[in-house]
Amino acid sequence: MTTQPGPDTSRTVRRRRMHERQAVIFGLLVAFLVIIGIGALAVYTGAVDAPFNKGFTTIQVDDELADVKSPCLPEGTLPVPYTDVQVRVFNGTGKGGLGAANKEILANRGFTVVLLGDLENPDGTNTTQNVTQISYGLAGVAQAYTLAAHYPSPVLVLDDRADTTVDVVLGKNFDNLVDEELVGLDGAVPLESRKDCAAVETLTPRATYVPPVPAADVPAEEVPAEEVPAEDAPAEG
Repeated sequence: MTTQPGPDTSRTVRRRRMHERQAVIFGLLVAFLVIIGIGALAVYTGAVDAPFNKGFTTIQVDDELADVKSPCLPEGTLPVPYTDVQVRVFNGTGKGGLGAANKEILANRGFTVVLLGDLENPDGTNTTQNVTQISYGLAGVAQAYTLAAHYPSPVLVLDDRADTTVDVVLGKNFDNLVDEELVGLDGAVPLESRKDCAAVETLTPRATYVPPVPAADVPAEEVPAEEVPAEDAPAEG
């Protein structure tokens, strides 16, 4: 004779099954949220690239460079031959190897790279910045514009250097140089000033970046030769 479960027993079984399903659903939800949180943290810290189109992301600009104006070019200013543009490359991305890669690409395009290094604090420790910048003096405006055409939206910063050298400081927003065939410079066609440009005479030059100089190696003090005791001296003859 088969005994049918009573109402209380059936209710208990249903309640237990419902609790089990709720526990599974809750566990899956927690695991999903943990995975999303880890992914968001990785994107935020730069460990991985964002999975969406970078064209829709907004680049965080350094506060000190946010209001920097580019100089307006004199009418008819032509691009400078690449071989006549002397460039100092500084890596401010915090990622090793990008400075050397830029040096190689610029050299292959004909630029003269005169210095390569990391962006450093006055005490010699490496530092970073958010945006890529190109620094130049009053004598190197055309050189700066010529180099800037090879980078996507760099900030042009006037400094107080007297020569025509140009610095490129790679920022965290650096992804890659502009494809050479898309640079669009023609030695016979004048350069175009940027839309947000200002007259050069209205710009206040900043101090030129001077990389910290490593402390010179101090030569070891010469240790005087010990006198040889008379009894140990080689015999004459």
